[in-house]
Amino acid sequence: MWEEVTSTLAEEFSSLPDAAEVTRVMVRLLLAALLGGIVGYEREHKGKAAGLRTHMLVAMGAALFVLVPERGGMGIADMSRVIQGVVAGVGFLGAGAIIKRHSEEQVQGLTTAAGIWMTAAIGVACGLGREAIALLATLLAIVILVMLPHVVSAPPPQSDAESDTKPQET
Repeated sequence: MWEEVTSTLAEEFSSLPDAAEVTRVMVRLLLAALLGGIVGYEREHKGKAAGLRTHMLVAMGAALFVLVPERGGMGIADMSRVIQGVVAGVGFLGAGAIIKRHSEEQVQGLTTAAGIWMTAAIGVACGLGREAIALLATLLAIVILVMLPHVVSAPPPQSDAESDTKPQET
């Protein structure tokens, strides 16, 4: 009986047959969590509802959704359906972050929802072993989230004609 239990347990854990496979899976999942955490830290630092833990879990979950079938030998055509499911599911999660106020101009949470969606895409890239693409996408996302608000909210530069006609403040 104990031999049967032991062999059954060995079969159940055979998806990680050697150290190379364990390393591959750990790198992909940990990198997804780390990169998701970078985006999440920025959002949490700004006081947004979806922060560090949410983004880490979304990235790692998305990585796991594609990592398991990919390591199991699933073809790219079937993998595209898995990715479609991840994208749709994360879309519903992001939709929960969007709040519409009284008027159409008062919509909150769009950037948070887009950040969650982007984090899932980063996780998919990690899960598929495209670590360099995931890192580049994370850097671009951080640039957008950190730098763009300063560019967009900067006052427009005054033309020479405007500065000549307005009295200067002292």
